[in-house]
Amino acid sequence: MSGQITINGETRSLGGAQNLDVLLQSLGIDPRKVAVELNLEIVPRSAYGATAVAPGDRLEIVHFIGGGADDLDLADPDPLEIAGRTYRSRLLVGTGKYKDFDETARAIEASGAEIVTVAVRRVNISDSRKPMLVDYVDPRRYTYLPNTAGCYTADEAVRTLRLAREAGGWDLVKLEVLGDQKTLYPDMPETVRAAEVLVNEGFKVMVYCSDDPIQAKRLEEIGCVAIMPLAAPIGSGLGVQNPVNIRIIKENARVPVLVDAGVGTASDAAVAMELGCDGVLMNTAIAEARQPVTMARAMKLAVESGRLAYLAGRMGKKRYADPSSPLSGLI
Repeated sequence: MSGQITINGETRSLGGAQNLDVLLQSLGIDPRKVAVELNLEIVPRSAYGATAVAPGDRLEIVHFIGGGADDLDLADPDPLEIAGRTYRSRLLVGTGKYKDFDETARAIEASGAEIVTVAVRRVNISDSRKPMLVDYVDPRRYTYLPNTAGCYTADEAVRTLRLAREAGGWDLVKLEVLGDQKTLYPDMPETVRAAEVLVNEGFKVMVYCSDDPIQAKRLEEIGCVAIMPLAAPIGSGLGVQNPVNIRIIKENARVPVLVDAGVGTASDAAVAMELGCDGVLMNTAIAEARQPVTMARAMKLAVESGRLAYLAGRMGKKRYADPSSPLSGLI
């Protein structure tokens, strides 16, 4: 049976009767590294051989793209726990904006992060031999956190994460639904709607949100496993702009609170941790530094020192000086 099919938006000829397994082989694509959507329905990997491809079909073939930790101080009595799993590192990093996958891998290694966010994008069917992120950042070593970067509606976000679960089997996901291209602020009504659907489908949702304590509490009540208020607009590097609200969100939450977006340098990460946040997620601050690997190491140390400072408890602020040396016995 011959005819035309559409793969990732491109029209291609279908020569003879084929199933998904045969089609992927003809494209040079490893079925273990991708997820396939056929006519808006996700096809389980186990069913590729039994799923026929017919003229007029529309397929989406996607994979993950770039979008080991040292032990933390044993004095931390409350290690980071997300969705029942414990992590030693409180720094989460993205995988985008690096010059290549090799630099991505080296920066992640230097950061000590154990969780890395990954975007879900179409496979390049014209060059199936092009390297993939999984060839450099081993999902057996790192927890992949598929995200919905670039989604502007709840429906887009839900569809993306369903494909992500099929591609890698991960239920732990990061939800973000953006409101506009200029600010990349979250669209909170759409975020709430998507969160409700995903939680009901068994996803463990870490959610990017505004620094609004009421909205944050609503997302927790829906069942999100972590709340991730922005420090500042995505990619801005402005640091924590509203520490009061971040602190309120943390004080009222029963799930981890991680600052997400807007961190620019190591001191910004330390500030977030000193507020009591459970972790920090960043990408641009590392990837767009002049020396990304060096900055990744700096961020690792900043998150650790900020956490230790929070646990230690800072001194009180005073209006006037208080000498550190005793006054008795002066000559």
